[in-house]
Amino acid sequence: MDPLRTLWETFFDWESMREALPEMLTVGLPNTLILAVSAALLGSVLGMLLAIAGISRTRWLRWPARVYTDVFRGLPAAATILLIGVGLAPLGMQVWGPNPYPLGILALSLIAAAYIGEIFRSGIQSVEAAQLEGARALGFSWGESMRMVIIPQGVRRVLPAWVNQLIALIKDSSLVYFLGLVASERELFRIGQDYAATTGNESALLLAGLFYLALTVPLTHVVNAIDRRLRHGRPGAPPTDDASDMDLTLPGAAGGSQR
Repeated sequence: MDPLRTLWETFFDWESMREALPEMLTVGLPNTLILAVSAALLGSVLGMLLAIAGISRTRWLRWPARVYTDVFRGLPAAATILLIGVGLAPLGMQVWGPNPYPLGILALSLIAAAYIGEIFRSGIQSVEAAQLEGARALGFSWGESMRMVIIPQGVRRVLPAWVNQLIALIKDSSLVYFLGLVASERELFRIGQDYAATTGNESALLLAGLFYLALTVPLTHVVNAIDRRLRHGRPGAPPTDDASDMDLTLPGAAGGSQR
């Protein structure tokens, strides 16, 4: 029973958790959300640009997008954060001072864009070619067809995969501590590390892990519910007939043809 007792005393010290809880709520949680949400927004925009470039017929757009994706998906996240955060630190000092958050957000965004770009590209390419042909036949330009018909359907199809990347981004935000954070800039993991180093007990790190679970598990279930709603409609809604599913009239047919 000694190993079990050691495990319990090391990771389940409620007093250590109680001491760390206020700072995690007031400092760690907001900072983690700032890092993750900012990087997710910027990474999604960059990822969409990469996806469009990746399916372009112009090789001068397609090849750089492919190289970018391969590089940033292949590098470890910690290495990318250090390359951006340390390499661009002198420029960051001149622009916004010693705050490492902008460079941390930039590094996380560049990493996320490589993955999100592939997610969006696969979703866009999964849309049937007839959708684009139908939109063009109705007088839409290629850009209008992509923006109003193809991209919305593609994004809807990969929504769960996009959220999985957001969950990974929330966890990767803990790596920003490599850039050095003052007390008011620490995120959840860094606060847990500091309390563990101070008390010699790992319970604060477990508490940080519980915060990450509280952020990611509900998000997963919410998105699954949204995905089911998009695929099947409201519960009890009358089913549509097959003819309406084959209708190419826009934009309603764009959503109906996916079911």
